[in-house]
Amino acid sequence: MLDKTLSIIAPHYCCGCDKIGSLLCDNCKYNINLDSKMACVVCHKPTGRNWLCADCHVPFEKVWVVGERDGVLQRLIGLYKFERAKSAYKALGDLILDILPELPIDTVVVPIPTTSSRIRERGYDHMLLIAKYIARKRGLKCLQLVRRQTNTKQRQSTAKQRDAQARQAFIVRDGINADIPYLLIDDVITTGATIKYAALALRKAGAKHIWVAVVARQVKK
Repeated sequence: MLDKTLSIIAPHYCCGCDKIGSLLCDNCKYNINLDSKMACVVCHKPTGRNWLCADCHVPFEKVWVVGERDGVLQRLIGLYKFERAKSAYKALGDLILDILPELPIDTVVVPIPTTSSRIRERGYDHMLLIAKYIARKRGLKCLQLVRRQTNTKQRQSTAKQRDAQARQAFIVRDGINADIPYLLIDDVITTGATIKYAALALRKAGAKHIWVAVVARQVKK
């Protein structure tokens, strides 16, 4: 209710063209999907194999990425994560929905858990909102199966630090059904450490089919 009221008092402007009405208009949304350049999320080499090359081995089977974290997509993610633009979860969720194929009806959507300190800062769990939205739109179940054991923030950490932090970060406490697929949802994949160890936690708990959907891949500089 508060977010809807604020959108009337201070209406949103499109992150791409500044058109009033929404954070992402249909034309700019189309341009994001059109400009997507597929590359392996692990080694960054160009690939046409579902964002994974044949040489990289990970604890998940499939991955879908909307695009590179640049331009309009970077601005939209930044507003959502750091400027409290809560309503952006719908625009980001729709971008993921557009790239996902039809999924089995028993697929469970699992958000990457957000640190409690970040939830307090923003006033909402940004990944849980997106995951619930995707699950609702597809008629799927959303469960917070992956839990954090640590409260470490990875922003501005080196690749080596991220790997060490993520290695200890996740645990799965609830029961896992080995016969159904689990779809991990995250906003940005940088080194791949977070997704890797969250998926590994699910696999250790008994999951056999783990898929990943991410809003953006960090551009390698």
